[in-house]
Amino acid sequence: MKFREIIRVSLNSLRTNMLRSLLTMVGIIIGVAAVIAIVAIGKGSTATITSQINSMGNNLLMIYPYAPYDGSSSMSFNQTKGISLEDIEALEQQKAVAEVAPSAMTNADITWSRNKVNGQIEGTSLGFVHVRKLSLAQGRSFTHYEVDKRLNVAVLGSDAARNIFGPDASKAIGEIIMIKQLPFKVVGVLANSNSNMNNSGQQVYVPITTGMERLGNMSIQQVNASATTEDKIDQASAQIRQVLRVRHELKPSEGDDFQIMTQTEILKTVSGVDRVMNMLLIGVAAIALGVGGVGIMNIMLVSVTERTREIGIRKAIGAQRSDIMLQFVAEAVFLSLMGGLVGVMVGLGGAKLLEKFVQMPIVYSMEPVVYSFLCCMGVGVLFGVYPARKASKLRPIDALRYE
Repeated sequence: MKFREIIRVSLNSLRTNMLRSLLTMVGIIIGVAAVIAIVAIGKGSTATITSQINSMGNNLLMIYPYAPYDGSSSMSFNQTKGISLEDIEALEQQKAVAEVAPSAMTNADITWSRNKVNGQIEGTSLGFVHVRKLSLAQGRSFTHYEVDKRLNVAVLGSDAARNIFGPDASKAIGEIIMIKQLPFKVVGVLANSNSNMNNSGQQVYVPITTGMERLGNMSIQQVNASATTEDKIDQASAQIRQVLRVRHELKPSEGDDFQIMTQTEILKTVSGVDRVMNMLLIGVAAIALGVGGVGIMNIMLVSVTERTREIGIRKAIGAQRSDIMLQFVAEAVFLSLMGGLVGVMVGLGGAKLLEKFVQMPIVYSMEPVVYSFLCCMGVGVLFGVYPARKASKLRPIDALRYE
């Protein structure tokens, strides 16, 4: 049989049983659509996180008050000493460390006039604006005096300012807001920062000394520090580790009860998570494509039974076993590829809807589309061979007698 004739007969067979063909393709459609949509979402999220980390500069260090878990450490979270304000003061004295910005957070009601919102209060130091690469739209940050004297002053994130003062947040400077029924004077408002981490626009920042003493239930959960220059980030990390080990009275045989992460390590962690997600996607796609392949094999076996007399007639007029086998394999491949095509359209459409209505970052690429079509072709061949062989082995006399 000519290849063009094989294609024509295959498409005619699929068109004759359109509903059955569509139901058979459901597994293929689900598998391909899931891969296309989730890969686009995953790549978008990874790109966004990477951009946010890069926007914070190449000299950033993040310090966490718990030991890195390696599966063998005997130190639990409750056994760690945490990070104190005295530790922060000691870190600020290190030569390779430019600035240190601790972070202690709590949720509280914030009121101004008749407006009342629930917001996240973050206690930090005056260096948080520089460490996190933020900028002020109005006013100023804290001063050393305000931090040392535990004064009730606040810097509002851009979104927090709008939530409290409405669309016209320019009047925020100098106003008194109430946090846990304590008065705080607004001294600054941050500019919009869509590329920065930690949702800086949603926060209300207060001096960490004020927060830990007067707002209660606040402890240092993270410390952001910056090295003096990018090439001194390893030196800064070593100095921070040495200071904290000495202050926490750790023996040489004991592991750290804190964790220091550089920007490179954070990016490696993000890449690791991305790889795990890709492996999970491969598993989901494999299961869905396997189910779709079983459906294709089942429908092709039914098709062989229904077309037994047709096979007998073809063999009687000279068709070879290879012709019959190629015909049914081609039909299985077409069925799988059509499912893949519909799956690609469903996946791209679903990702586009998420991008539009849920505001999720999406990054499209051709790789999952190409791999999906290759997998669909492989599934069609793999699950179409057995029915095709069964059809090709039929004896013409038995096939012609079949009713």
